[in-house]
Amino acid sequence: MKIDSMERLTTARMGRRSLLKRAGAIGLALPAAGMLLNACGGNDDEARADAPADKGNDVAQAAGVQEVTITAFDLGFRPSEVTVEAGKAVRLTFINEGAMEHDIELVGLKATGLKVIEEAGQLSDRANDLLVEKTAESIPYAAAGGGNDKMVIEFLPEEAGQYEMICVVPGHAAAGMRGTFTVGSATAAVAEADEGHEHTETAAQASSGEPYEAPQLPNPIVPPPVGNRGPELVKVELEAREVVGKVDDGVAFEFWTFDGTVPGTMIRVRQDDTVELTLKNATDSRMTHNIDLHAVTGPGGGADATIVAPGESATIRFKARHPGVYVYHCAVAPIPHHISAGMYGLIVVEPEGGLPEVDHEFYVMQGDLYFEGGRNDLGLRQFSMDKMLDERPDYVVFNGSVGAITGERAFKAKVGDTVRIFFGVGGPNLVSSFHVIGEIFDRVMQEGATEWHTNIQTTLVPAGGATIVEFTCEVPGSYKMVDHSLGRLGKGAVGIIEVEGDENPEIFEVVSSPHA
Repeated sequence: MKIDSMERLTTARMGRRSLLKRAGAIGLALPAAGMLLNACGGNDDEARADAPADKGNDVAQAAGVQEVTITAFDLGFRPSEVTVEAGKAVRLTFINEGAMEHDIELVGLKATGLKVIEEAGQLSDRANDLLVEKTAESIPYAAAGGGNDKMVIEFLPEEAGQYEMICVVPGHAAAGMRGTFTVGSATAAVAEADEGHEHTETAAQASSGEPYEAPQLPNPIVPPPVGNRGPELVKVELEAREVVGKVDDGVAFEFWTFDGTVPGTMIRVRQDDTVELTLKNATDSRMTHNIDLHAVTGPGGGADATIVAPGESATIRFKARHPGVYVYHCAVAPIPHHISAGMYGLIVVEPEGGLPEVDHEFYVMQGDLYFEGGRNDLGLRQFSMDKMLDERPDYVVFNGSVGAITGERAFKAKVGDTVRIFFGVGGPNLVSSFHVIGEIFDRVMQEGATEWHTNIQTTLVPAGGATIVEFTCEVPGSYKMVDHSLGRLGKGAVGIIEVEGDENPEIFEVVSSPHA
C-alpha cells in the first residue's frame, strides 16, 4: 500500500514505554521458534548468516530516483556497503529475511522529502514509534517483520558523506548488523569524516592486539542453606551490570552480568516460597536486559515482564513450586550473545525440610566465550557472532575466566569433610561432562531432579541445565574439576579443590613411583 504522509503513525504512541525497553522486547514478543532461529541461526537464515555479507552496491537508476535494496538477515545486512550519488533522491527498499523484526537507521544522515512509499506488513510498537521519531528528525529509518517483510522509503540526502547504517534493536549492531551508507564519492567521504576528528575506543569497539590488563571478576558467594522452615515471602534484588574483566593473561572482555559476577548471584529459596524478584539495569549500562528463570512457571520464565532499559527496574512474583536447581539467564535478543557474555546463574529451590547439612558448598558454572580474531590474540576482545553460530568457542571456562578457581582462588576442604557442588552450564552452546578427577560422586541430583543417584563418576549437564553433586574428601591432595570433554582443558575448563589433612593409606597409598 502506498501513502504520501505519516498520518497513520501518530505521535500518541510515543508515551507508552521507553523506546529502548520496547527494543529489547522484540525477540521475546515473537513465537518461540522465531526466537530460537534468531538465537541459533537456523534453516536458510543460518546459511546467510554464516556467509560474509555482500559489500557491493545494490543501486539502480530509475527516472532520476536511485533504487537501493538492503536486505537484513540474522544478524547482518546485505550489502553492508552502499554508495549513492549526491543530489539525487533515493528510494530504499528494506527487506527482512530474518526470523525476527529488524530495522535500519542511517545514523546522522539528514534528508528532505522523507516519506514512506510502502508500509511493512507487520511492525511492533517499538518500530512504529521509532519510525515516527526518526521521520520527525528527518533521519532515514525503515523496519520490517521477519519472513521477507519489507518497507520502502524515499528521501533526498542533504549532504554528501559517509554514514553508518545500523540495526537499532539493542545488541544487534554490536552483533554485526552494521554497515556504511555513502553519499557521493566514498574516498572523499572517508577523508571528510576523518578530518579534524580524534578516534576513541569503547569497550565494545576495542580490537585485540596489545595485552589488556583488567581485574578478574570475583566468584559469587553461596548463600546459607534454607534449613527446616516453612514457606515465606522471599524478596530478591538483582542488578544487570556491564563490566570489563579478565578472561586470561592479557585478555579482557566486557562481561554482561547479574550483580557483577559470572555466574550471577545464587538465589536460594525453599519449595512453596513466594519469590518477589526485582531486576534493575544499571544506569551506566548500554544494553537492555531481562531475566528468564527456569524455576518459574509463567510466560518466558519472567522474561517478558522484566525487560529493563538502562536505569529501569521491574518486579515479578512467582511460586517456587518444584524443588531442584535451575538456571536463570538473560533472554534479550540476540539471546546467545547475552548468555555467552556472562548473564546466567542458578536458583536453588530446596525441598521441604531443606538439604542435608554438609561441611562445604561450592558454586560453579561453565560457559563458552566467542571472540573476533585468533584464539591467542591479546587485548580487549569483541564478541564474535559468527563463531557462536558455528559453535567454535575460543574459551570454555568455569566462573567466567581462566583460573577463576585455581591458585589463591581454589576451593578449600579438609580430609573427612563433606562437599556439595552446585554446578550449572550457562552455555550458550556446549554440554558439559562434569567430573572431579580422583573423586567419585556419592550422590548426584542429575539435571536437578528430585531423585538422587549414587556412585557416579561423570555427570552430563546440558546447556541451560544444572546438577548437585556430593562427596566426602578422604585423601589429601589437589583435585581438578573438569569438563571430561578434555580438549576443553586447554580452553580453560578447570578448577581446583585443595584438600588438606593426614594421609589415608587404607584408601590410597603410593607403593612405588619415580615421582614420589
